[in-house]
Amino acid sequence: MHGYELRKRLNLMLGWSRVLSYGSLYPALKKMLRGDLIEELAPKTISRRPRIVYQLTEAGDAEFQRLMSEVGPTAWEDDNFDIRFAFFGRTDMEIRLRVLEGRRSRLQERLERVQKELAMTQQEVNRYAAELQRHGVESVEREVRWLSELINAERTGDEKSAGNTNTGQSQA
Repeated sequence: MHGYELRKRLNLMLGWSRVLSYGSLYPALKKMLRGDLIEELAPKTISRRPRIVYQLTEAGDAEFQRLMSEVGPTAWEDDNFDIRFAFFGRTDMEIRLRVLEGRRSRLQERLERVQKELAMTQQEVNRYAAELQRHGVESVEREVRWLSELINAERTGDEKSAGNTNTGQSQA
């Protein structure tokens, strides 16, 4: 597909929490072209301007599969988790479980740290700063519950339950 359509679909998949800009997309496409991960097809003429259409190469598909099978801290960090999650449908269940469990563990560590900080600073900050901290704690608690529900659904093979968690997290 062409860059505009690719950006539109990725933004739709990733939801409101992550917006892919053209300033990020086109340099990434150029880098993937240089690495032979994608190739340009004949330009499509839509309106007055021809659009370059990109297609994944065999090497690109192999690299995607390799990246999706990697399990480690980068898979569950804030910058990468949403993208990994969006493509879970093409990921082995064991890998999905390890990524979900890693994300939950990282968030639980963060939650403990933030709760301690909140208790220490409650008296020192104004009510708005305290409310912002409380909101952060509640957001992390909500995501931990969501991840626990997904992990349980993965383990029991209950895909219906995993897709119907109603905790405010977008499901891709």
